[in-house]
Amino acid sequence: MTRSIESLSTLLLLPVLVATANAQEVGSSNTAVQRPNIVVLFADDLGYGELSCQGNPEIPTPHIDSIAANGVRFTSGYVAGPNCSPSRAGLLTGRTPTRFGYEFNPTGARNEEPGFGLPPEEITIGETLHDAGYTTGLIGKWHQGGGAKYHPFRHGFDEFFGFTHEGHYFVPPPYKGVTTMLRRRTLPGGGKGRWTGKKGLIYGTHMGNDEPDYDANNPIVRGGQPVVETEYLTDALTREAVDFINRHDDKPFFLYLAYNAVHSPLQGADAYMKKFAHIEDIHRRIFAAMLANMDDSVGAVMEQLRMSGLEENTLVFFLSDNGGPTRELTSSNLPLRGEKGQMYEGAIRIPFMVQWKGKLPAGKVYHKPVSSMDIFATASTVAGAKMPKQVEGVNLLPYLTGKDKSRPHETLFWRQGGKTALRHGDWKLLRMGRKFDPGKANWELYNLSKDISEESNLAETNPERVTELLTIWEKMNSEMSEPLF
Repeated sequence: MTRSIESLSTLLLLPVLVATANAQEVGSSNTAVQRPNIVVLFADDLGYGELSCQGNPEIPTPHIDSIAANGVRFTSGYVAGPNCSPSRAGLLTGRTPTRFGYEFNPTGARNEEPGFGLPPEEITIGETLHDAGYTTGLIGKWHQGGGAKYHPFRHGFDEFFGFTHEGHYFVPPPYKGVTTMLRRRTLPGGGKGRWTGKKGLIYGTHMGNDEPDYDANNPIVRGGQPVVETEYLTDALTREAVDFINRHDDKPFFLYLAYNAVHSPLQGADAYMKKFAHIEDIHRRIFAAMLANMDDSVGAVMEQLRMSGLEENTLVFFLSDNGGPTRELTSSNLPLRGEKGQMYEGAIRIPFMVQWKGKLPAGKVYHKPVSSMDIFATASTVAGAKMPKQVEGVNLLPYLTGKDKSRPHETLFWRQGGKTALRHGDWKLLRMGRKFDPGKANWELYNLSKDISEESNLAETNPERVTELLTIWEKMNSEMSEPLF
């Protein structure tokens, strides 16, 4: 009898329970919709001076420029490392990568060796946002380890489409639909310089080495399974990004779209090569084609946000992973000195902008130093996520809206073997030493407020300032870990 009464009570209460559950679900859904989506558009090897909004009239980039026009463009935006992998580790963790030993840039077969990758114990922005209820997706280049324990799925990403090594061909042999320029040690028939074939393939000895074996054991994968991709890779990544947004526009999502453009190999799609036929140097023309292709891809992503009704509820960042390798790509870092892999501004100061319509001012130019590490802190804050204590980045919103007039960062630190740098206020101390004899290089000192191009080394005429900054550098250096690899 007792069981019958209990069963009857349950049946009578069932409509109420269902209504209550539905109300909770609807309330939860409405709350979720109000939480902003977060998109990080990450270019590869794009120089500081290449975008139209950065002062380059040669290659129009209207879609990337629109992010700056509708938001904030940083003139002193920095990354955490001077080349691909450490820079990405800094963005993903919100930390100076040398703090946890992520100092060097693994390439080739080393990407798959044990111990080469982002340590599993490091907490990524993907994990943090996933645990806050976000659907997380990585599309494009990973370069944080090719072994199983370093897979994006094990670093907080729900979906992954892309590759795990440092580079990938946009179109594999037989290179259909593109003009391809590859590095070679020796030209056909012997000799040095540039060889132009009749079937869309060009060889150049300008770098003194062969094109890296980007596609060796480095398939395009969906999740964990290889796929055969037939589209030009920039277009394929954009297709996947647009689809990701379309499939998840009913809930908060984090999309990390890591293009491999404009990283080598140099491959320009036919339509874009025609667009820039007026550029005489074929080397430069291919680069222009690759950049314009990526710009149109950014436009497609932004258009999908508009079609999904998410433009005003999405925080969008655009930046490059490091400065351009000028000799390799023709990529300009002007007016900065240096290129990828160095410690001059041309390696670590990058094109960087953010848009959040209705929340951030439009068309603002922000001159104080910011870092790619700030993306983690800013995203965590707007998402209502629990941010790990070790994150060094800061929430940029108060600085960009004018609520906080101070500098987001007084001091920034970089180290890669014998190469190292410190920016403290407007002063920069750097050393371009070799990996195995770091103490033999002389320190250089620059006042970036007066010398953005680092042309006037003040180390000899201002030894007191060198001593002051060296004291800060030594303290920070002592906090860093030994390299993992």
